[in-house]
Amino acid sequence: MPAAHFCLRPLAALCVAASIAALTASDASAQPKTVADVANYMSADRQKVLEDGARREGKLTIYATGTQIQPLIERFQQKYPFIRVEMPRNSSSDAARLVFEEYSAGVYQVDAFELSSYGLVPMRSQGFLQPFSSPEAVNYVSSAIEQNRHWVSVREGYTGIGYNPKIISPEDSPKTYQDLLDPKWKGKMAISSLVSTAANWVGTMLITYGEDFVRKFAAQDVRPYAITGRALANLTISGEAPLSPTTYQSHVEASRAQGASIAWNLPGPVPVTDTAAALAVKAPHPHAGMLFIDFLLSKEGQLLYKDLGYFSSHKDFAANQIPGIQKVFLTNRPNFVDEFESWINLTQQVFLRGGKLKRE
Repeated sequence: MPAAHFCLRPLAALCVAASIAALTASDASAQPKTVADVANYMSADRQKVLEDGARREGKLTIYATGTQIQPLIERFQQKYPFIRVEMPRNSSSDAARLVFEEYSAGVYQVDAFELSSYGLVPMRSQGFLQPFSSPEAVNYVSSAIEQNRHWVSVREGYTGIGYNPKIISPEDSPKTYQDLLDPKWKGKMAISSLVSTAANWVGTMLITYGEDFVRKFAAQDVRPYAITGRALANLTISGEAPLSPTTYQSHVEASRAQGASIAWNLPGPVPVTDTAAALAVKAPHPHAGMLFIDFLLSKEGQLLYKDLGYFSSHKDFAANQIPGIQKVFLTNRPNFVDEFESWINLTQQVFLRGGKLKRE
């Protein structure tokens, strides 16, 4: 029989207090304690638990690339002013190397990542990423979620055929990858030779059309440029590189909005160059980390990414972006690491004649 039934009237107040204390202790024992607990806590009080924990933590350290995420961080801090955000800027490969060094030394600084998924792959293989659950994930197509929930894609870019319509008329422009093999384009095409853009494109071509296509395309005297997709789009606008199949649609739209001479064709299956949100397995501030991931995945966060020119696999946006697009999420392939190395090797062989692709 419950102890409360033995309470006498004069001791009622003490019994009530004892009952409240017992309930409080029980509630406290049910709270998430480890990083894994926090990452996968999905009870009805999840938001309150995360906010209360983040208040105690008071800090969030993110490893991300570039400044494009700054508007999202500013909005996140408006929502959660009790969290101080630190964001050392690193490339995806530098961030991965930094985590290797920190974890090897037993130093755990980073909480969350906003990095390219190809940069997260080596950290996943070393066990540095914590699988997580988020109520926002239900709004994403399954291909955007890493199969073991190590990350979810939060922004995406797609490479297609970019060209300068002042030099190449829209009617004459290549509409498919096969069109690129026409002899009339020989010596007029360029590709980005940054490792993720180049290898992902070559990988997509190998999967879709085979190695013979890649070699025939390389025989078109394609010029490799060790520059970003944004910089390559600028060369297309200037006329130096009037045609490229590694042109990001988002860069084209941003440039066209400013009156620049550049256009884009969807030629077939396109590789997704995505940036994903992930949680560190030894995150010192996991509550703040999960609040941040939830925010990036939320409709509010995705609208901010959209304003920055990025695409999304959020179900509220995906259907209305590029009609007919066939997205290839390469990093979700089971043998991606080995395949990616083979794609790099082939790219270096046929486009750089044994030279090295530039790492971002």
